Amino acid sequence: MLGCAASALAVSLPAVPADASPRFYARARLVDPGGRPLEGRALAANRNFIFHYPFAGTPCFLLNLGRPTKPSAQLKTADEQSYQWPGGVGADHSIVAYSAICAHRLTYPTREISFISYRDEKSAGSRFAHVIHCCSEHSQYDPAEGGRVVAGPAPQPLAAILLEYDPESDGLYAVGTLGGELFNEFFSKYEFRLALDHSGHARAAVEGRSIVSELTEYCRQQVKC
Repeated sequence: MLGCAASALAVSLPAVPADASPRFYARARLVDPGGRPLEGRALAANRNFIFHYPFAGTPCFLLNLGRPTKPSAQLKTADEQSYQWPGGVGADHSIVAYSAICAHRLTYPTREISFISYRDEKSAGSRFAHVIHCCSEHSQYDPAEGGRVVAGPAPQPLAAILLEYDPESDGLYAVGTLGGELFNEFFSKYEFRLALDHSGHARAAVEGRSIVSELTEYCRQQVKC
């Protein structure tokens, strides 16, 4: 079962280098579909979880990679801005989060279908395992190394979602982003659809909490290419 009480005290934010230019948004506690605060230990390893942040219409992946992660090497956005991803959080530093908007054609998971997801095994047409794979043009990203591009035409890594972790309660909070945001392009491309899907509130800021669901429960069909 997901969830246990999460304290707002004694939270730790992974150190981010001064030149990384993180963008901080409203702090949102991650909760399960029943509204209970999410515990890091409740996240099954190598499964796709979805939440929305920093806006109601912008989906994100939450992943427990099942192994510790370390800060990445220098990464670059499409406009050549350098930054370093600070690594995973949680008791084992294995929990990571990324924007679920592909950096190439802005493909994203919807309630009906998802062409992008984390794969723990090699899939058709891929020589990589343990990647986030987008079937639109086969862009692939390594979530253990800051979402860097390992295959396909994507021009930059996935934007990382910065997480706070409370070691006392095992609680998780989304607090900002790092890397190349594509939110303006995303809202422009899918304006009509997002307005319908989110009752005109796709650009509303996520504040206070964000619901985490398994991708299998969130959307009706996952395309596995």
